Amino acid sequence: MRLGVMGIIIEKDRTVAEDVQQILSAYGDIIMSRTGVPDREHGVYVISVILRGTNEQISAMAGKLGKLNNVKVKSAMTDVEV
Repeated sequence: MRLGVMGIIIEKDRTVAEDVQQILSAYGDIIMSRTGVPDREHGVYVISVILRGTNEQISAMAGKLGKLNNVKVKSAMTDVEV
């Protein structure tokens, strides 16, 4: 099992937010916490996510998010004993 933190930034065009939401919902079983902070003045929307899952699950989620236009994703993971 891996514990991870993922930062998601949506820039400029917020219409992609629905696609981001669908991906996050699809991986809801590995999401422990999620916080969104909009900076409407600058057109930037930040989502931080804490995850617990396999390397494959976390990487697949990051990959799908990273393919979306105007979305940047960074993640860090570590092994945990459960």
